[in-house]
Amino acid sequence: MAPSLSSDAPKFLSKPKHGEADVEAAAAAHGVDYLARAQWLRAAVLGANDGLVSVASLMIGVGAVNDGAREMLVSGLAGLVAGACSMAVGEFVSVYAQYDIEVAHSERGGSDDSSSSSEVGRGGGGDEERLPSPTKAAAASALAFAVGAALPLLSGAFVRPWAVRVAAVCAATSLGLAGFGAVGAYLGGANIVRSGLRVLLGGWLAMAATFAILRLFSLAFKTHVASA
Repeated sequence: MAPSLSSDAPKFLSKPKHGEADVEAAAAAHGVDYLARAQWLRAAVLGANDGLVSVASLMIGVGAVNDGAREMLVSGLAGLVAGACSMAVGEFVSVYAQYDIEVAHSERGGSDDSSSSSEVGRGGGGDEERLPSPTKAAAASALAFAVGAALPLLSGAFVRPWAVRVAAVCAATSLGLAGFGAVGAYLGGANIVRSGLRVLLGGWLAMAATFAILRLFSLAFKTHVASA
C-alpha cells in the first residue's frame, strides 16, 4: 500500500488541463464517472488496434508463402479466435488481481478507520461500486480485439487475385490504424495527427517485417505455394 502524504508535506500538484477540468466538472455535476468511462473506451480502442495489426500481419505473412485466398481466410480467422481468447484470459487475470488488491486495500483501510469499517459492513461503500469487473473487462477486451481483427479479415480474404487481396488487406488496415490512433489520441488528450501517424507507421512496420521474414523463409526453404 502506498504511503499517504501528510497535510504539511510539500505539494507539487500541476494544474489540470482544460479538457480534464471539463470532464471532472461534468462528472461532479451529473454524478457520472467520465474519467473511468474514458479509460474503458481507450482500452477498447487499444484492443481493437491489437486485433487489427495482429490479424493483418498474420494474413500478410501467410500470403507471403501461399497465394491461396482460402489459406489467408483460415489464418485470419484462427488469429481472430486465438487472439480474442488470449486477450480475454489475460485481461481477466490482470483485472482480477487488481480486484483482489483493491479489496484487500479497502479491508485494511476499514480496519484502521471505524467509520469506514461500519460503512463497509453495511455494504454501502462507494468504493465497492467502483471496483473493476474481471468478467466485463475480459468480454470487452475480447470483443474489441475481434472487431479490429474483422476489418482485415473481411477486406481481403474473399478476393481471388493475390496482389489485389494483399493490397486490400493493407489498405483496410491502414485506414483502421489511422482511425484507431486518432480516437485513442483524442481520448488520451494527445496530438491526434502525431499519434495517428505513430500508430500507422507501427502497423506498417509490423506488416512489412512479417511479410519480409516469411518471404525470405519461403525462398530459403522453397516452401512457397502458388494458387491452383
